Amino acid sequence: MDNTTNSRQWRTIDIVVAAVIAVAFGVIFWAWGLVWKASDPAFAAAPATQAILYGVWLVPAVLGGLIIRKPGAALFCEAVAATVSALLGAEWGGITIVQGLIQGLGAELAFAAFAYRSFRLPTALLAGALTGLSAALFDFFVWNSEYGMGYRLTYGALTVVSAAIVAGLGGWLLTRALANTGVLDRFPAGRERAAV
Repeated sequence: MDNTTNSRQWRTIDIVVAAVIAVAFGVIFWAWGLVWKASDPAFAAAPATQAILYGVWLVPAVLGGLIIRKPGAALFCEAVAATVSALLGAEWGGITIVQGLIQGLGAELAFAAFAYRSFRLPTALLAGALTGLSAALFDFFVWNSEYGMGYRLTYGALTVVSAAIVAGLGGWLLTRALANTGVLDRFPAGRERAAV
């Protein structure tokens, strides 16, 4: 485990960077909603498989947790990104905010399971998978309740896989790429780049 953080207290820079991640991804969420809608015809034969695109909506939860490394970072980044998306006019409206809170909790649980001390690839993959699971459960009962069990299980499984790969692995790779530029030097993720 990486014991790289001495304090659980948020610094001003933690808040600013978390907000930047969240707002940037809020805009991406809004745009990704348009991509999702435009891709409907491509998945018409097997609509549940569209869930392979889901992971993009879950990246800030993992990325925020990997960079900030404090309790609440994953939840904050995902919830604020969802709020920005809703304010920009996401087609799913205000329920997007509730959805973002639930999705952020999934990643938060993964980081909490390791007492916010492990930020390696396996932890990132777990955070991605758990945020995908929380997203799938929300959708299972809210958006997909009228569909059959086969559809919902396929959709849920693909959401978890997409989240593990896109949000988990992708968030981890993005953290490393950002660290290599030096922009994260005030964070443990940036100071570790020489050791990775």
